[in-house]
Amino acid sequence: MCVLLRAARCNAGVPSALRHVRYSSIRALYDRFKDPTSPFHIAPGTQGPESPDPPLEELSPAEEGRAKFIELGFDPESFWEQPIVWGDHDSFQHVNNVRYLRFLESGRIHWMRSLGHEIGGPAKAEAMVKGKGVSLILKSISLDYKRPVVYPDTLLVAHKPHPGPLHSSSQVDSPEVNTRRQARTHFHVKAAMWSYAQRRIVTESDSVLVWYDYDKLTKCDPGEDVRAVIQRRMDLGRNKGSS
Repeated sequence: MCVLLRAARCNAGVPSALRHVRYSSIRALYDRFKDPTSPFHIAPGTQGPESPDPPLEELSPAEEGRAKFIELGFDPESFWEQPIVWGDHDSFQHVNNVRYLRFLESGRIHWMRSLGHEIGGPAKAEAMVKGKGVSLILKSISLDYKRPVVYPDTLLVAHKPHPGPLHSSSQVDSPEVNTRRQARTHFHVKAAMWSYAQRRIVTESDSVLVWYDYDKLTKCDPGEDVRAVIQRRMDLGRNKGSS
């Protein structure tokens, strides 16, 4: 009875000729499903054929995160997987805020090694992470916690340099920032963390790295060749979207 009432309401105001056409079309289709000689026939107790289209290939959380970061212009050489362990939790039952500094540090050192390899090979990479000669030192860092993270999970940490400074993270690939010249003694680095469990960016960061002569204990200009390496990686973010 309720079904009939709903049908009556739906047909209210529709000309009888149109109602007849719609009813006839549905009835004709229904009859074709019941007709054993019809290519549309579905035998009682069976299901129709599967879609002829192949299923879409789903990306894994890791593949999705890497694709997203590349789309946003992050340096693929900086990608660092950080497993979350139970001990990362605090009494509020999520990863403690201080832990993210450690995660960023691990990703940053991994990225620094890749810079060293490009600048001067394996020997330079080792020197940069051991504070020998000209390397980098962290001047400042800020974090933007977007969503809490809980165990079990793995975070993909990514970095990308930019001329800075930023008033908001959305400016990192803006023309205003991209047209700025790279400073001689320092540069800014944006970082982000992608949660495999949540399949989204859960934390963002911005920091300032200073070129530092560890033998003389003073900041320095690393030279045009070294700045060109940083500039090339800055250019990865040009004309990309922002997070």
